[in-house]
Amino acid sequence: MPYTTRPLSPDTWEDFAALVEANNGVWGGCWCIGFHVDGFGKSPTPERNRAAKLDHVERGTVHQVLVYDEDGSCVGWCQYGTPAELPNIKNAAKYAAGMTVLPDWRIGCIFTSSRQRGKGVARAAVAGALEEIRAAGGGVVEAYPEQTVDRKPQRGAYLHTGPEELYERFGFVRDRQIAKWRWVMRVEV
Repeated sequence: MPYTTRPLSPDTWEDFAALVEANNGVWGGCWCIGFHVDGFGKSPTPERNRAAKLDHVERGTVHQVLVYDEDGSCVGWCQYGTPAELPNIKNAAKYAAGMTVLPDWRIGCIFTSSRQRGKGVARAAVAGALEEIRAAGGGVVEAYPEQTVDRKPQRGAYLHTGPEELYERFGFVRDRQIAKWRWVMRVEV
């Protein structure tokens, strides 16, 4: 299916918000704020997360590519940013213990509308994010996907950082393991 991508901005906020709201706030109200500096805060609620995300969009402190289908509906996204913009990653202590050099960019999360999964939306989202990173000067990009090969299927699992094999298609290679099924993967663009 042909997809197009556009950055999340005040002009595309309504498209993003419609997709999030159609999917229960994404994981119960995340609004794709967890990786940001402010994260979920002390008293997270879907309303607070929505307001925080909108604030980032209005201030221009968010990097996120939205994916649109041929009908013009927003069907997914890929969030990315610098380590300063997205400092909150899972398995942070293990990550820090093995880190030698911070990347220039991080991919935080990927989301695909439940009705569009398995149709290449995540691939289009990552491709769009990498193109935006390249246009911004490139550098080392990290992702933190989950290993799915040689692993039993995880019932109800949310692969919000994506599966390892998705990143392999873009040339990412394993750097180090930070959890039983989670890896740091890197590529230079």
